[in-house]
Amino acid sequence: MCPPTEPTDVIMPESTAQALRIGRHVLPNRVILAPMAGVTDRPFRQLCRELGAGLVVGEMVTADPSLWHTRKSRLRMDHRGEPSPRSVQIAGGDAAMLAEAARLNEAQGAEIIDINMGCPAKKVCNKAAGSALLRDEALVAEILTAVVAAVDVPVTLKIRTGWCADSNNGLRVARLAESAGVQALAVHGRHRQQRYTGQAEYDTIATIKAGVSIPVFANGDIDSAEKAAHVLDYTGADAVMVGRGAQGNPWIFREIDHYLRHGERLASPTSEERARVLRNHLAALHDFYGERMGVRIARKHLGWYLAGDACLDQADQRALKATFNALESSAAQHRFIDELFRHDPATVIGRMARSVAPNGTRVA
Repeated sequence: MCPPTEPTDVIMPESTAQALRIGRHVLPNRVILAPMAGVTDRPFRQLCRELGAGLVVGEMVTADPSLWHTRKSRLRMDHRGEPSPRSVQIAGGDAAMLAEAARLNEAQGAEIIDINMGCPAKKVCNKAAGSALLRDEALVAEILTAVVAAVDVPVTLKIRTGWCADSNNGLRVARLAESAGVQALAVHGRHRQQRYTGQAEYDTIATIKAGVSIPVFANGDIDSAEKAAHVLDYTGADAVMVGRGAQGNPWIFREIDHYLRHGERLASPTSEERARVLRNHLAALHDFYGERMGVRIARKHLGWYLAGDACLDQADQRALKATFNALESSAAQHRFIDELFRHDPATVIGRMARSVAPNGTRVA
């Protein structure tokens, strides 16, 4: 594992440490975890909060009541033990159903309701939800008005810059949101047809920020403290919202917050801290999902942690990931983590080989 890097001094504007308010909630900093389906479950939210996120937003919950009884929906609506404010994202394309979903989640402890109009996934857009809603501004206004009226907690909105390059209507949607009573707006710097290709652009976010008075969160390709500071300065946004940059790197929140407050980079986490965080994260996944599902979900997180380790080349990352993915028990996964922080990759792979039967089948 790599040794920690030394902090680097950089002078930053004092204004970057200003407080941020969403309705009645005052956030401790300007660094927010973006909602990501399949990623921002309760264990990951709690971890990111512990490591400096000022607000964490849960995975999107469907507005379709016929799916609320499913295990996936019940887990996504589970916020036990989470500190205030608890932010829940809802997704759908029907105003009445979204309003009812907002009421349900408020009753279950949500303190901020976020509406998804930014997801670019086909399975979401094909149901006229997510970023597909940006094509129908009348429906956008209807949904926002209905949800704001349905709950007593602040409502926020997440969007993209538009549906496509020729329909860059983010500013109009932002103004609709402000008129409807939405308390804050997150903008991803790509249109829907880009999905996650190319690079995020921040000119549209700057235009939106200049055109509304509610807080605006800049989202898209925020993968370092320096990038966060640049985007805040360039757009004038009130906060940064970090998504994929947090996968395998939950320390990014405290690093950004420290950089904005003090103008210097934090040393990277020590091997001891990385090991502790990874062990605790896996244990939380196993506990939250149960043995079988927890083991499966832990695999993608371990892959992200490995990808973020600058001391591992791609061949080592692939080999270690394949070894970990062959493990079928939480105990074996924890043994892997212990070995990972004690030995070089080849030794880890060799020592863990006993956890896989000679015929290649997975064993405990």
